[in-house]
Amino acid sequence: MGAYFDTGSLIVIIVTFVLFIVALFTKGFTHDILLEAGVFLVSAKLIMMAYSNSVYIKGIENELKEIKLILKDK
Repeated sequence: MGAYFDTGSLIVIIVTFVLFIVALFTKGFTHDILLEAGVFLVSAKLIMMAYSNSVYIKGIENELKEIKLILKDK
């Protein structure tokens, strides 16, 4: 999992999940669970977006390296 997420994202995932579980047991399965689930899903979406951006940036970096190699050869 470390290959897909950086350390900060892993910490956020773990803390969010732990807080979600704690809120589940302290508040019970009431209407407040929807609010807790919403917060959890927002955190998960932000982490997924950060991962998507890092993959996109790595692709751009690879393309720039290829362009530099082509320009050096000429």
